[in-house]
Order: sequence, then structure tokens, then C-alpha cells
Amino acid sequence: MNTYQLFLSIHSIVRWIALILLLVVFVKSITGLLAKNNYGKLDNILSASSLGFIHLQVLIGLVLYLFLSPSTDLAFQDFGKAMKDSLLRFWAVEHLIMMLLAAVLIHVGRIKSKKAASDRSRFRQQAIFYGLGLLLILLGIPWNRFGI
Repeated sequence: MNTYQLFLSIHSIVRWIALILLLVVFVKSITGLLAKNNYGKLDNILSASSLGFIHLQVLIGLVLYLFLSPSTDLAFQDFGKAMKDSLLRFWAVEHLIMMLLAAVLIHVGRIKSKKAASDRSRFRQQAIFYGLGLLLILLGIPWNRFGI
């Protein structure tokens, strides 16, 4: 296994952990908001862990994007031509932008929920920002690689 394949495999594994954590935080946030639950230690741990895995995923993704991916290497050779190729455009621009934007939204959600004055507001901030981040990630995953 070469370095590219190793990083791609790690990126794939971390993706599933991050998605599961994001989904759990989103569902717990909606449930907490609707049931008027207290924002507890577990909620905080799940939110922080989710953000941590998103940061790890972005770091691995950037290593792939900037140094290891043959797709981005090819796209950067002739960027104009790459923009006309839907697959190269996806890897060179669309995937990167969606994932970075998702990470920013999730990070903002974490900050806003930590600064929120009430438990209800914490759950609302997480539901909104983590939910939007999750949606962008789901849209940016190349599902066709998995036969979906």
C-alpha cells in the first residue's frame, strides 16, 4: 500500500466516525431542544469529539489534496480543462469547498453553543450549525464510489 492509498483509507475510516458523531449530536440536539432537556456533560463531550474528528478529517483531506492525490495533480496541470471535466472539477473544487464550509459551520456551531446563555439555545445552535454541516458533508461525499 502506498502513501496515497494509506491516507485515503484513513480518510475513509475517519469519515464514518465523524458522520456517526455528527448524526448523534444532531439528533441529540433536536431531541434536547424539543424535550427541553438539560445540556449535559455527554452533550458537551459528543459535540467536542465531533468537532475534533471533523478537524482531523480536514487535516487528512488537505494532505491528500495538496500532496498525494493524482486527481488534484491532474487538475492543477490544466485547471481550465479540469473545470470542464465534472469528475476533476468535483475533486479539485466542489468537494474541497463543501467540506471546508461544513467544517467552518460545525466549528461556529460549537463556539455559539458554548457561549449560549441557556440549554435550549445550546441545543438550537448545535442543531442548526451541525445539521447544516452534516448536510454539506453528505452532499460532498462521492457516494458513487460506494455503489450508491
